Amino acid sequence: MKRVISTFLSLALLLALLCMSAYADTGGSGNIDGGGGSMGDATSHGSWNPGNDGVRVTVVRASDHAVVTTPFDFTNKTPSEGIYHFGKVSKLQYNNGTGLSPVKGGYTFKNPGQIMPRIISTNGTNNIEAIKKYFCSEYIVKRIADITGMDYDTLISGEYKILLEPIAYYKFEGVMIATTATEAALYDEQVSGQLRYWMGSLTAKNLPLSMFLETPDLGYPAWSGPTNKNVSNSDIKSSLGLGIVRFEEQPEEPEISTYDYEYRTNTEVITAVEVSGGQSDPDNPVTVRFHIDGTTYTVSNVYYPDGDSQLAWVRWTTPDEPQDMTINVDVSGPGSAQATIHCKIVDLDENPPPNPVADDRNDSFTPSSVPDRPEKTSAQWTIWDPWWREYWVWHSTGEDSGYWCDHGWWEFDLERYSASLSAAMEITPDEKNPTASDSTMKSGYGVNQVVTARVNSSQRSATTALQNAVSYFPEFNYESFWRLLDRISISSSSSRLEFQKNEYSTYNRRTHFTPIWYLDGSYTVNTWVIDCWTPAGMLSANLTDSLSIRGNLWDDWHIAPLDP
Repeated sequence: MKRVISTFLSLALLLALLCMSAYADTGGSGNIDGGGGSMGDATSHGSWNPGNDGVRVTVVRASDHAVVTTPFDFTNKTPSEGIYHFGKVSKLQYNNGTGLSPVKGGYTFKNPGQIMPRIISTNGTNNIEAIKKYFCSEYIVKRIADITGMDYDTLISGEYKILLEPIAYYKFEGVMIATTATEAALYDEQVSGQLRYWMGSLTAKNLPLSMFLETPDLGYPAWSGPTNKNVSNSDIKSSLGLGIVRFEEQPEEPEISTYDYEYRTNTEVITAVEVSGGQSDPDNPVTVRFHIDGTTYTVSNVYYPDGDSQLAWVRWTTPDEPQDMTINVDVSGPGSAQATIHCKIVDLDENPPPNPVADDRNDSFTPSSVPDRPEKTSAQWTIWDPWWREYWVWHSTGEDSGYWCDHGWWEFDLERYSASLSAAMEITPDEKNPTASDSTMKSGYGVNQVVTARVNSSQRSATTALQNAVSYFPEFNYESFWRLLDRISISSSSSRLEFQKNEYSTYNRRTHFTPIWYLDGSYTVNTWVIDCWTPAGMLSANLTDSLSIRGNLWDDWHIAPLDP
């Protein structure tokens, strides 16, 4: 059996070491830590009974973080038939843009057979060692393989990981509801903070803090924040409410990046920080200043309620030359934010394909499949909007005298914004190709490409157009060489990009020459469209289009003796 290593949340390094040794012959290893604290008092608006919990289980491919099985829920309980829920959606899918979809009834679950240990703590002392041992066990991993339909040996081969998300079953506003930590944060945003207001000890503390990562994995960071008090929705969505089981011959090195952002040269981008701490309102506002390449960008009136947070962002254009940049951020007012942002500025226009020649050969060529490049076609963000709730109180100064005084307070509405990207590409035989027919051509001739994209946004000022596209080609196995496309036309919401003019083209065409040795069959170009920026990150899409190759350029040549 393969040796397995823990990526579950851990109380200390000792627990990780124990999982690596004591559980080395079990089904998996875990990366889990946890916290929590007092639940406070139940109210007529909501209540939760300890033990009403479960875990959402999703199998994820390690190489590209793709969800490969439909998530399912483990629980020791039998939730009520009419319970409200949001289907079977994993944290990865929500973070990639899937929205909440409420459902009444029809909730499905699996009882694991062996009783799970208590998942959600109410006293800050999660039984992490028991949770790790349980989900690292061969029995549970085989049970997961049976439920998902995966072959057990395939599941533990090292190519897959198991994503775990704690679930709570609780009553809110008179109805039972089931949510993961991420779903609770998204739902709280939809109800303008009411879930946090009435159920925060569960949904903003004990549920999300019941599992978090000890080391970075699947694109999520290790959690180093508080473990015994309420956390923001942003932190929940980005960092909390998850554990991971992985199966490997040797421990993985943590994925460590020294850069907060990677940008392209000469590109309009958006840089954001999260501001939190205290309450920011018109009486005590927060101002954020970004110091970028000698220019200061000021963002005033950044508002948020106590216990929550708000993104603050700026639009700016990157330099023409690749370089490493440091952005310094300072905050005035009651809040604080990340003080230093490290950016890497790269130039993608530095590795175009070499000049093809007529006697090129590649007898050992084997086609590769199109890679799964990162895609994110939608994003959501929110802005807190403060408003004053009046509360007038009479102050008596005598038997028949006095005055009214407004003892009101600031309330906050949560305004939601979103952006979505749609993009398409088309490759066609170059117009100078004399024997092409529709989408069929001979190898050795050129192809043209057009990429079109449109961005829909409910806050246009916070969204850039799509600005860059990079094309990769099958003759290079979609690596080694690529073409950065030209921006032919860019508006606030639409983009058109084409190949740059080819220096090897006799007619200075915007073309890419196919190699003369390319085999008959499908010729597929892969284009990654990037740099549509929002406060919630970059939107991107992975596109393909194909032509058919039949014959080669030499078939169009006829050699015969001159007439006598």
